This record gives sequence, structure tokens and C-alpha cells, in this order.
Amino acid sequence: MCGFTGFIKSENDRGPAEGGALRGSYDADEVVREMAYRIRHRGPDQDDYYTDGYCALGFRRLSIIDIEGGGQPIYNEDGTKALVYNGEVYNYQDLRDELLEAGHVFTTRTDSETLLHGYEEWGPGLLSRLRGMFAFAIWDSAAKKLFAARDFFGIKPLYFYAKDGEFMFGSEIKSFLAHPRFEKELNEGRLPEYLCYEYIPDRETMFKHVYKVLNGEYILYDADTGDLTIKKYFEIADHFDFDETKKLEDWKGLIAETLRDSVKAHEIADVEVGCFISSGVDSSYVGSEVARIAKGVKAFTVGFTEEKYSEIPYAEDFAREMEFEHITNRVSAEDFFDAAQDIQWYLDEPLPNPSEVPLYFLAESAARYVKVVLSGEGADELFGGYPNYVEAGNFERYSKVPGPVRKAVAGIAGLLPDGTKGKRFAGRGAMEPWQRYGRANYVFSKEERGGYLKKDYGAEDPATFSKLHFDKVAGLDEPTQLQYVDMQVWMLYDILLKADRMSMAHSLELRVPYLDIEMLRLALKIPVRYRVDGEKVKIALREASLAHIPEKTAKMKKLGFPVPLNDWLRQDKYYGLVKDVFESEAAAEFFNTAAIMKLLDDHRSGNAKNMKKIWTVYCFLLWYDAFFIQDRR
Repeated sequence: MCGFTGFIKSENDRGPAEGGALRGSYDADEVVREMAYRIRHRGPDQDDYYTDGYCALGFRRLSIIDIEGGGQPIYNEDGTKALVYNGEVYNYQDLRDELLEAGHVFTTRTDSETLLHGYEEWGPGLLSRLRGMFAFAIWDSAAKKLFAARDFFGIKPLYFYAKDGEFMFGSEIKSFLAHPRFEKELNEGRLPEYLCYEYIPDRETMFKHVYKVLNGEYILYDADTGDLTIKKYFEIADHFDFDETKKLEDWKGLIAETLRDSVKAHEIADVEVGCFISSGVDSSYVGSEVARIAKGVKAFTVGFTEEKYSEIPYAEDFAREMEFEHITNRVSAEDFFDAAQDIQWYLDEPLPNPSEVPLYFLAESAARYVKVVLSGEGADELFGGYPNYVEAGNFERYSKVPGPVRKAVAGIAGLLPDGTKGKRFAGRGAMEPWQRYGRANYVFSKEERGGYLKKDYGAEDPATFSKLHFDKVAGLDEPTQLQYVDMQVWMLYDILLKADRMSMAHSLELRVPYLDIEMLRLALKIPVRYRVDGEKVKIALREASLAHIPEKTAKMKKLGFPVPLNDWLRQDKYYGLVKDVFESEAAAEFFNTAAIMKLLDDHRSGNAKNMKKIWTVYCFLLWYDAFFIQDRR
């Protein structure tokens, strides 16, 4: 695990200079070192650099495999190609054997060198052979081209900056701040989407001209022409293939076998590996497979000083049964608010999911003991774990009622008082699946947001950003559509972002065995009735887990990092902290001060539950302060 960054010099600054550095008005060696220093938390164990007349690469390493010999950048046999890489490839040993047979010469035991020789041998075809989480970049000094790719799910991050002939790339946006040609500009026009989704739901970021490489994509940048090609090499929607011949017992066995194999692969390391556990089935099932491999494994759980919100007691029971060395820590309100701005800094873009805060402290605790942990992210999206998938099944059944009748019922429902039982379902029942996608109006609705923003940005209906994903799976059942869209939106922009950033903030590698290509292939074959049905979610996965974890854990209702923020925002101290930010000059630049203060005051008085809205505005302002007012470095 590591972080990398780099840039291609614009044409005016290009060419050899004394000592092999790049020509121009800045020292490329010095700049790339400073860029890498900005992301030193991703790799405190080693750093190294490459520069030539066109390209500069910087690398920070967290040593996990081939500790002595696995430094980067790493080069091919004739030195014409250089690679920097973040992640782990779990089938690298098999690929290495193939490449050795093909005549490639290896100088290390690392998975990174396998990527480099694999690209030499297969070009972009390498990507379809990989099993792992990765983002990497390969500079070809002979062809003057940069190739960079991101894994199937988007577990590891990859960004690029492109403006006026300047091209930068790296694991985190903050590395670009050190480059003298980077123009830091707020992408203010995307505030409406942020307020609805709690992130920007497409390739753009909150910085102008900075873009995400999306999951399952690679880019190719031609340094001579400035041409940028972006290509999707893996599309999850193309791989749904439901097998109706198997029964629940069959799926239970296949899930157990595939997860066991995935956990074993994810355990590959030359350092100690621990795991995160909570009260739920996802992390517990992974933990049970870890315990099968070794006893006395270190397991980590976070809770709150407010006992009613803490998952620690449940996790303690499970840890005893698995014979884990269980390490816990509790987060107080003061801890929570003190860390809030640091967390937004590490995230690069504002993300107001309160669960990122306990995850930050969980990673901090684990990093004192281990360099690698296994966690349970991805199980809900792959195996049908969210309650809205059940609701989607209900909508699908309701869709058999003729459209005109549903529209008429929706019209009548609109006249009923808010809170009337069935009003919400009837009103949304006349919509298309993409129009009622809950993540599109997750915080503020499109109708609400205009009342809180200072300017009219002329923003689109937020649901249109998800429609393109629904269109790709329009022929599938509605719960499956929702799962797919969540993989492309919620999981990519929220779940995996916070998992990577909160762990790497403390130089901890977080591995996710559910998000394995073999697990995905299996999940895409399971018919909907074995995922969600009636009020049941994650049916096949929970059934598979019953043979390995206690029944009370397997059937535990999903809690999802419960956070006492609702209560804290009603306390004078924390109300006051937020109030100061809401009444600041920066807040007045973007928001209607009276409107956001009403949110806060109504919440404090108990007249409304506005926690999610308050935290969304607050986190944006903390983020903006860190990057644009403090100009934090």
C-alpha cells in the first residue's frame, strides 16, 4: 500500500536540463518531492522519485510485501518504463510465473513488478487478469505516454488534473497543491449536487479541472500531443448472469467457499494482519474466516462514550468466541468535533457521512498494532443488504398496477397531510426507478436546496446523474437495479472513499474481501429472491454465515456505525461550535445564513431532526476553510 503522484510537463517547460532534471521555471525534482510529501501519510516507510525530460513520478511506501526489495518507482529490464502503484494484487504470484515463462526478468518479489511486466506483455489486457485493489501509473519514456488504471470497484483512488497543457495525476488531490502550475479553484457550480447526494456523483470533483478516474477505467495520456483517452475496461452491468437452477443451499455453499478463498488471498502479507469487527454480520463473517487461519489475531472495534450507541459489547462477545485479541476504543463528543476538520482535509473533498469519524479513530487505534486490516465493506451492495432494496421489490410489485391508476393515487396522496401512512409510497409509486432513487435526494431534496444556497446555480435534477446507471440495467428487476446503481454511486463516492482515506490517514492498509472479483462474479449470479424478499435482506449471505458465526450475530439488524450526533448538536457546546461556523463570512458566501441557522435552531429545540442537513453544510464549510481559507499544506 502506498501513495503516488506525478506530472507531465507542458510543452513550454519540456526538455533536458543540467543534471537530467526538467527544464523550466521550476525544479521538477523538488516539486515532485514536495507533491509526494503532501501524501506522506499514505506511505511513511520509504520514498523515491523519477524524472526525465517529460515526466516526474513520486512515491510514498507502506511496506507490506517484499519489505526489503519492494521500493518504487520500479523499472522494466531496459529502464524505458517506470511504475508507481497503490494497492495489492492477490494473484500476482500466478501472473509472475506466467511472465517468467514468457522470458521476463524479475529483480523483486513484489506484486508491483508483476504489474509492470504484465503491461509489457499484455498491454491494457493485463487489467482483466488482475485480482485485487489497485491504482497505478506506468510512464513509457520511449513512447512518451502515460498509462494509468483503477480497479474494478474503485477501492483505491486515482485523480488527474488537466488544464492548459498541464497534466498531473495521483492518489490524492492534495498532492497537486504543491505544483506551481496547479490552479486551485473551487468548483462551486457542483454545490447543489453535493447538498443532495453528499458528494459529487460523477467524474468531477470540488476542484475545477480535477477529475476522478472511475472504477474499472484506464487512461492513456500522450505527452507529445496532449491527447487524453479514457476507457472503461470493466463494466459490472455486463456481467449479470442469474442462475435459476440453484437453491438456497447451493448458494450458501458457494458463498462460504468463495469468501474463504477471498479472505485467504487477502491475508497475503509479510506483516501482521488484523481485522475490524462490529456487531453486524459482514465484518463478523470475515472475522470468522480470519480466525480459521490463525488464533490470537488482533481485532479492533470502536464505540462511543455514550453506551447506548456503542457496538463494543456485541463485538466483545464475538471476539471471545473467535479467540481474538480484542482492542477497543471509545470516541467522545469532544474527540468527534476536534477531529472533524482534519477528517475533511484527509478526504480531499467534503464528505459529511458521520460514520467516517468513528472509522478515523478505529483506524488510528489499529495502526498502533498492525499495518493491515480486513473489513466488511461491500457486502450490502453485492448481496442485497440495505432496506431500500426491500422497498424496491415492493415498488416493482406495485408497478403491475396500470400507470394511470398509480398516477391518480399519487395525486390523491399528495393532498394528504405529511406523515399519513402510505403517503410516501403512493406518491413515489408512479415514478420510474431512477426518479425515486433515494441517494439522489439523500440529504436535501432538489426542492429544498434552493432555499439554502445563496446563488441560483441552474442545477439539474439530481436524479439525472443516476439515470445513466439505471439505463444500463433497465431490463433487470428493481432491487438489482438499485444494487448496481449503489455500486456505481454510493459505494464508489462514499463508502470506499471514506474507507481508503480514514485508514490511510493513519498509514493503515484496509482490505475488503467482499470486494473481490471472484465474490462479484458469484454475487452477479444469485437471483433476487436469495438476496431480498419481504422484509429480509442479504438472505443467502446471512444463511451462509450461520455455520460460522453465532446466530444472534448473523441475524443482527444492520446498525451502520450508529453515531450520537443528533444528541450532541442539541448540547450548548457543540451547538455553539456549529453556530460560529454557520454565521461566518465564508458561510454567507455560499449559504442563506438565516436558513441554515433555522436548521440548527429547530434541531436544538427538538422541533426537527436536521442532523444530516446540518452536518452536510458544516462539513463543506470545514473543508472549504482548510483548503481555501487556511490554505492548509
